[in-house]
Amino acid sequence: MKFATQKLLTVLALTACVGAGLGACAPIIVGGAVMGSLMATDRRTAGTQIEDEGIELRAGSGVSDNLGERVHVNVTSYNRQVLLTGEVPSAQDKQLVEQVVSKVENVRAIVNELGILGNSTLPQRTSDALVTGKVKASMLDAKDLFANSFKVVTERGTTYLMGRVTQREANRATDLARSTGGVQKVVRVLEIISEDELANMLPKPAPADTKK
Repeated sequence: MKFATQKLLTVLALTACVGAGLGACAPIIVGGAVMGSLMATDRRTAGTQIEDEGIELRAGSGVSDNLGERVHVNVTSYNRQVLLTGEVPSAQDKQLVEQVVSKVENVRAIVNELGILGNSTLPQRTSDALVTGKVKASMLDAKDLFANSFKVVTERGTTYLMGRVTQREANRATDLARSTGGVQKVVRVLEIISEDELANMLPKPAPADTKK
C-alpha cells in the first residue's frame, strides 16, 4: 500500500509539471527520495536547453498573435526540433501555424502533428496530462532508462516521445509507453545516437585512490 501511494504521488507530481516542462520543476521528494536528482541527466547542452525554452515561448506567442483562440496549439522543442500538437479548424490554419513557427529563430526542423478538428476539451487535456505523467513514472521505475533524456507529450491519446537516445533506449521507452493505460498510439520524434556516443556523454567514474 505504501509503495502504491508513493507511486501515485509521483504520477500526480509529474502531471502537475507537464504544463511547465519537467525540466523546470523543483525536485520532487517521494518517500524520502529526491526525484529531481534522478531526472538530472539531460543530453542537450545548457545553451540548447535555454534555446529550446526560448523557441517554445516565441513560437507560442507567434501562434497566439496570428491565430488567436480559434486554435489549440502546443509547441514542444527538443534540440531545436519543434513538435506541433493540438487542433486547428482547417488545413490552411495548420499550414499557417507551421509557417509562423518556421520563422522563429534557431528552429531547425518542424514535425507538424496538428489535427484538423475542434479544440479538445478540458477533461480531454487533463486525461492527456495524466497519461503523460504515467508514462514518465514508468520511465522513472525502469532501471535501464534515464527518464530526463526524454520529453513526453500526449495529445488525444497519442503519446509522442522526443529525445537523443540510443536505439535500445528508443525501443524500451516505446514498449513502456505502449503498455501504459490510456496510450492509444506512440509516435517517436527521436534522434538516435550510438552506444559509443552515449558512453561519451555519461559522467566518467572518479579514479580509484591507490594510496594505502
